[in-house]
Amino acid sequence: MRTFDLTPFYRSTVGFDRLFNLLDQASSDAAPGYPPYNIERTGENAYRISVAVAGFGENDLSIEANENTLTIRGEKQQKTEEKSAEMLYQGIAARAFERVFQLADFVQVKGANLENGLLHVELVREIPEAKKPRSIPINGKVIENKVETKAAA
Repeated sequence: MRTFDLTPFYRSTVGFDRLFNLLDQASSDAAPGYPPYNIERTGENAYRISVAVAGFGENDLSIEANENTLTIRGEKQQKTEEKSAEMLYQGIAARAFERVFQLADFVQVKGANLENGLLHVELVREIPEAKKPRSIPINGKVIENKVETKAAA
């Protein structure tokens, strides 16, 4: 695999650190495969991340949203009781995990629920009014997003 040196770009740009960090992460070979997840679009500005967390309870999971990053962690709580049976084969993975998702600007976490071994995290993109496109009149006035030009005399 090729490696790219982004150092010259760091020296000549300001404010693009997050973009270069994303490029570094995308080119890394250490893409974890556990636990599996789905990302689906449920509406025009609504999304859902579903993570397969079989064997984990609500107390074993934590979700943290920080700026444009969503982190989902799972760690089984140690049981103080001794098991009465000896484990002969363990095929259900119960190892600790951490999944990090990069969120676009204005994407907010609305909620999460655990159902049938799947953790569903609901996301919504809410663009503030100040960032939405608006119509600018040219020698006229705006009426219902249409521009009326002044008649020449």
